[in-house]
Amino acid sequence: MFANKKTPDELLDELIKRYPVLNECVGGIKDAYEALRTCFAADKTLWCAGNGGSAADCDHICGELMKSFMFKRPLNGEFSDRLTDMYGDSGSKLCGRLEGGLRAISLPSLTALSTAITNDMGGDLIFAQMVTAAVSRGDVFLGISTSGNSPNIVNAAMAARAKGAAVIVLTGKNECRLDEICTVAIHVPETETYKIQELHLPVYHALCAMTEAEFFGK
Repeated sequence: MFANKKTPDELLDELIKRYPVLNECVGGIKDAYEALRTCFAADKTLWCAGNGGSAADCDHICGELMKSFMFKRPLNGEFSDRLTDMYGDSGSKLCGRLEGGLRAISLPSLTALSTAITNDMGGDLIFAQMVTAAVSRGDVFLGISTSGNSPNIVNAAMAARAKGAAVIVLTGKNECRLDEICTVAIHVPETETYKIQELHLPVYHALCAMTEAEFFGK
């Protein structure tokens, strides 16, 4: 399951060797990684939003960040010691099974809240309302939109910036509305929806691996 430990730079180089077409995205990927590194170093939260296949990508990203992906993740000493001190052998055994995590929330997975907002306020406010209620200064909002113009992602990005969060956009080749709002944009070089989505996966896998390497690879 666990690969030989690699640095974030090595992981990015590996991505480009496997997907040369993504070479033009290197600057955006580096900037997105730095935003994530800053966020998690400050014990802040990544909030992900997207529609359809991009909603599934949000769940996928959070799955890679909240538990081990490519690196073993021992618990930090303070939490591990506290579990053991509070619960003795039971706490020690629990420490041996739990892993460190990076706090990431997939907004599309909040089904009951999504339906309530859609019914009461309108579908274009689904994620903006969640962001308004939950996001704090120093967090990161990741909006995934193949067009870059999805109204509910645009509205959420606006709310996130106003809340003091960095905004990363993962989209396709064309210029888009989100370019005017985001902190970092990653434009993969495709224009058809399914082809854009095919390139989004290796990009966010690389970002997850690079971030994991920073916090658990040393």
